Amino acid sequence: MKTTKKMPSQSEAQTGLGGKAEKTVYVGMSADLIHPGHLNIIREASQHGRVIVGLLTDGAIASYKRLPYMPLEQRKLIVENIKNVSEVVLQETLDYVPNLRRLRPDFVVHGDDWRTGVQREIRDRVIETLKEWGGQLIEPQYTQGISSTQLNNSLKEIGTTPGIRLKMLRRLLAVKDQIRVIEAHSGLTGLIAEKTQAKVGNETREFDALWLSSLTDSTAKGRPDNGSVDLTSRLTTLNNILEITTKPIFFDGDSGGVPEHFAIMVKTLERMGISAVIIEDKVGLKENSLLETNGSQQQDTILGFCKKIQHGKRAQVTDDFMVIARIESLILGAGMSDALQRAEAYIAAGADGIMIHSKQKNPDEVLSFCREYASFSRRVPLVVVPSTYSQVHEKDLAAAGVRIVIYANQLLRSAYPAMVRTAESILHHGRALECEKECLSIREILRLIPGGE
Repeated sequence: MKTTKKMPSQSEAQTGLGGKAEKTVYVGMSADLIHPGHLNIIREASQHGRVIVGLLTDGAIASYKRLPYMPLEQRKLIVENIKNVSEVVLQETLDYVPNLRRLRPDFVVHGDDWRTGVQREIRDRVIETLKEWGGQLIEPQYTQGISSTQLNNSLKEIGTTPGIRLKMLRRLLAVKDQIRVIEAHSGLTGLIAEKTQAKVGNETREFDALWLSSLTDSTAKGRPDNGSVDLTSRLTTLNNILEITTKPIFFDGDSGGVPEHFAIMVKTLERMGISAVIIEDKVGLKENSLLETNGSQQQDTILGFCKKIQHGKRAQVTDDFMVIARIESLILGAGMSDALQRAEAYIAAGADGIMIHSKQKNPDEVLSFCREYASFSRRVPLVVVPSTYSQVHEKDLAAAGVRIVIYANQLLRSAYPAMVRTAESILHHGRALECEKECLSIREILRLIPGGE
């Protein structure tokens, strides 16, 4: 376990009365946004002995809620310099027990807010573990009127910067086994992707990132998904989403165009703070891969697509931006061997990720690709889009080595039937009363938008 120690002060170096060593106090915290509540806890802890802060790593925090705004190194630097903190150790799990058994503190100090809710089980384990050596849990009253959740919500309303957003995807990949992504094709769907959460046991689940799909963007504009919506128009949609979200964004770059044009796309997206672009290895007029018949589509040569990847990688300014290569071999009937050959070549050309695409009704061929991919000597994050094989569970994809799962079109596909039902209801009844049960109230729709009420 890594530790960061301060030089002890004279009082810290002294022993207590009777020659006994000074008692130790353990305080676990995320310390992403330090507020008076944190300082009150540390001040209370210092009344009982030497304060050791167990600083949760990015991975520990991301295991149950959103990735912290500040990376571990910055949070550690701040905590090390808080008055009364004698030592900082890393807490690599949400569970306190591994650190407690190693350090055997006399006291653990935590606000009384964890007696209920998702942290109750963690509290129970702390109490049971402290009994092993006669330790004690001290629970000062929770500081009312301020919380990290409130501060995080305020930060979401303020927004983020392109630089912060750009780095976030690689940070997520460094600490999470799997990243969950959902499409956004408007400011409203961007808000849904940004804010929607679900409580599952002790875990708060949310989407880690957004996918700006050419299919949903084109369809929302009433255009076919064949490249008829140009990059300028798509960037307008992107700007609408950027203004009201803070999460990293994957951009669907279709084929990327000719290599020289793709380089310009990369520069534009990186400057806007987009984390990754995904391009498919096809040439000619774009045709959606999930069409029942796609005989007119042609796959680029391996050499040609590698050249495009290299142009894009040379064009980017930072190491944070990612170019992800989407392989269409299984879609176009070229077979598994061709898909694997392309994956190796695209990685060698500099691709930061591989997306394997399939339109089969079950995940078998995707999972087969994953098994073969696992034997590669050099691998990059593997991406899948389970649109046609939606029965597959995230945990099964994770077990197969899939790092990024994109839900690429479900918001648009679910919105359209609901709107059609509402329109038909008005026509059928000659009034709007009957469809009101499926609608948000005017007040709710105004409150949905920040600053709308």
